[in-house]
Amino acid sequence: MKAWICLPLIALALAGCAGKTAYRDSCATQLDAAWKELDLAKAEGFAGAVSYSKALSLLTGAKTQQQFEGYENCTNKAEKARFYIRESRAGR
Repeated sequence: MKAWICLPLIALALAGCAGKTAYRDSCATQLDAAWKELDLAKAEGFAGAVSYSKALSLLTGAKTQQQFEGYENCTNKAEKARFYIRESRAGR
């Protein structure tokens, strides 16, 4: 195979790898923050709230996404979880 044919294929493969890891740091940061906030909500006595349960479910899903390298979905779920944690702490 000629080099000029391989170059676009290599560039495409590298772009795919970069796209897959674009949300990796965001996923980890959001998950860490959300778990800490969830612990605070639990300590404050909001563990029985519906919003707390939704947040816990979303965080479990986010962690699963992280393990399967679904970093964008992980980030989205962790952000939603943080919203529900704020709602829980506000008594909603």
